[in-house]
Amino acid sequence: MKFRNVFLLSLVAAVLSLPAQALTLSSVELNAAAHLGCVLADDALGYLNEEQFNSRFDEAVGDLSDEQVDVIYAKALGYIDGLLFGVSPGNADIANQRLEAYSNSGSCAYGAQAVSRTVSL
Repeated sequence: MKFRNVFLLSLVAAVLSLPAQALTLSSVELNAAAHLGCVLADDALGYLNEEQFNSRFDEAVGDLSDEQVDVIYAKALGYIDGLLFGVSPGNADIANQRLEAYSNSGSCAYGAQAVSRTVSL
């Protein structure tokens, strides 16, 4: 768990240090972010130990550059943040239900990442 917290803090620092500019994500990056969102949901539900998390994280981001991984991780966190939007801290049951539904959805099914997507901000 320490590794994830340190990684998250370094990710936030890296993203904040980037110059403000338009951000375009390729379909490869969006697919990786969606895949990583599923990994984060499974981890939050307690389904993954550290080794499994690291393995699935590496599988999700593949051979992408560190800069791409930072953006992908931020996007994946955005999926989870959006999923849990409006859930107060005392409602763990609701949060777990939403995470479980997402984890079991077609978005997290094996092969679901084959859809082509692009987004420009």
